[in-house]
Amino acid sequence: MASKSRKPTLVLFVRHGQTPTTGAVLPGRAPGLHLSDRGREQAEQAAARIAALGPKRIGAVYASPMERARETAAPIARAVGRRVRVLDSLNECDFGRWTGRRLSDLRRRRDWRQVQRTPSSFRFPGGESFAEMQTRMTEAVQSLSARHPGSTVVAVSHADTIKAAVSYASGAHLDMFQRIVVSPCSITAILYSDEGPLVLAVNSTSELKALVPS
Repeated sequence: MASKSRKPTLVLFVRHGQTPTTGAVLPGRAPGLHLSDRGREQAEQAAARIAALGPKRIGAVYASPMERARETAAPIARAVGRRVRVLDSLNECDFGRWTGRRLSDLRRRRDWRQVQRTPSSFRFPGGESFAEMQTRMTEAVQSLSARHPGSTVVAVSHADTIKAAVSYASGAHLDMFQRIVVSPCSITAILYSDEGPLVLAVNSTSELKALVPS
């Protein structure tokens, strides 16, 4: 007897809002980094866009344990009448000894080219590899889909982790993921079903009501 198909789950990946070091420093998992004033504005705007889908449509709001992610998730959760659930598997990539380094310095390193061109083979010194990060995100999505079949779930995470999820869902090799742009508080929508994922929007800053499979 064939097993019953599970209802699809729509995951809205939200990158955290802007911080005082966005674009200048690789913060990684260093504690104590909070949203800037602009980042808080972005989070409120993202909350309004998600709430426009209808508060009852949002089954849950999850966030990376980093402060900047939880602070982005807070207004979203308020807008849809949910609480923020912290999910460790949505955490930023562990950049190891690169954590807190200035991007201008890292770009001068010889191995920076490997990070950009063949990230699938790169491991951050003392930290995580991109491949491990992608596997972690894939497992997180599988868990969310199993917990919330037929629902819409918000997952507040980070640029690289969301890009890795998009790469996997679209069937692109991990070495292509650096070609994807995920801006602060942009929303990326992926529908997960038994037939496989459908990428509905990437890096969206417009309304979400029209997000349906074609």
